[in-house]
Amino acid sequence: MKKINTHNAPQAIGPYSQAILAPDQTLYLSGQLGCDPETGELVVGVEDQTQTVLININSILEEANFNKMNVVKTTIFLTNLDHFEIVNKIYENYFGDHKPARSTIEVSKLPKEALVEIEVIAKK
Repeated sequence: MKKINTHNAPQAIGPYSQAILAPDQTLYLSGQLGCDPETGELVVGVEDQTQTVLININSILEEANFNKMNVVKTTIFLTNLDHFEIVNKIYENYFGDHKPARSTIEVSKLPKEALVEIEVIAKK
């Protein structure tokens, strides 16, 4: 297994890697928050957080020589399902015609008081 790390996405806030590339070329990205990679600070609002999450995911995918077309599964964690339509629209704009499998789950709380977190599995 190979650890994937880029300075173009926020550094892990705990004892985990940004992503792990398995020997079978499956890439497992840890859940990403809407944190600015340079400051580590959470951006404000569900729209900006969602856009930042997807930018951070893209940076990690690129570091591993993957892209969004390699994504096969995502899991979205929301602290409020009332944000589903907002997040869904931004998510749809990011993936376009590519439609990976997905789960969306409402949770009571996320690290740093984030409103959204997204994890990804990608495969070459």
